[in-house]
Amino acid sequence: MRKLGFLVLLLLAALIGWKVYDRVLTPEAGGELRERSVAVAVTVSPVEKASLQDVGSFTGSLMAKSKFELAPKISGRLQRLAVNIGDRVGRGDLIATLDDDEIAQQLDQVRAELAVARANVEEARSALDNTRREYERVRALRERTIASQAELDTAEANLAAAEAREKVALAQVSQREAAVKAAEVRLSYTRIVADWAEGSETRVVGERYVDEGAMLAANSPIVSILDIEKLVAVIQVIERDYSKVQVGQEATITTDAFPGRSFPGRIVRVAPLLRETSRQARVEIELDNSEQLLKPGMFVRVEIEFEEHRDVTVVPTAALAKRHEQQGVFLADLETMTAHFTPVEFGIMNPQYAEVLQPSLNGWVVTLGQHLLEDGAPIIVPEQQGPAR
Repeated sequence: MRKLGFLVLLLLAALIGWKVYDRVLTPEAGGELRERSVAVAVTVSPVEKASLQDVGSFTGSLMAKSKFELAPKISGRLQRLAVNIGDRVGRGDLIATLDDDEIAQQLDQVRAELAVARANVEEARSALDNTRREYERVRALRERTIASQAELDTAEANLAAAEAREKVALAQVSQREAAVKAAEVRLSYTRIVADWAEGSETRVVGERYVDEGAMLAANSPIVSILDIEKLVAVIQVIERDYSKVQVGQEATITTDAFPGRSFPGRIVRVAPLLRETSRQARVEIELDNSEQLLKPGMFVRVEIEFEEHRDVTVVPTAALAKRHEQQGVFLADLETMTAHFTPVEFGIMNPQYAEVLQPSLNGWVVTLGQHLLEDGAPIIVPEQQGPAR
């Protein structure tokens, strides 16, 4: 019985303690905090007017405006490589030569065959002249009934055969001439030169893939040729920013290689599609590199100014708060020393300020301590902040 009475008393004490705790901490019916609510120390900043820029920040890499690899059209041994990495080359400059002994011998052979074919033409023409004179003689005799018809027919057949032999000899000459041209072209392939249609007059050797003496297959790259007078910064843009990017927009490029220095560029190409795997689109920005400071492959940071809003209402970004799934700010009433949450529609934002689109704001906003506040909460503002009171 004593144990049962003790338990009853313990339960009654716990119930009374809970009631007292509930009355002290629970807000009254009107939603306001009881007088026991403690004022929160905060810092405030004024609502201001300023100009804001919507700037997109991206990262990417630099690429040469033009790059191609020089390769032989035929197989052979690399006899000489005339350039090395970093060398400047111009249009038509000799880059490399292949061993041409075998092709040169083939060219000599087809030239000799051409000479034989031309000699055959001379022989055929001489025979044709003799046959034609014989035909004319027999025909004249036949008209005087001295030669028989059979002799005339034989003369005509001999003339036709001689004309055919001349045509064959001429065709053989054309065939040999074509063979000579083919051999000359193959011989020219042993001299590998740099050539391009547009762009700067000189370019630079980017990479060397082989050394002298190597056996090369057709289309095996020897060196790469780069145009770095102008470079292209390649960035990837997500869906949110894709509609803001337009050809012709200016961009600012920076790189760790030259801290504190920026390089101007201009958007020249925007991909008409986004990759399904990344939901990003390729954007190319061209920039001048006449000083040859920047190099292909460098990592770069790119800023693009999409738009600018002048003389708009702004609040510090630090003042932004969220209550009940609504974005807004706490307006500080420095007369009643209370803070009131106001839902806000924001526009352009940067690390310092956020543009206020709606509603119209003025006064002071809480920039530190708002995470402890509810609508109508009492606040304490340091003496050095706010207007003189």
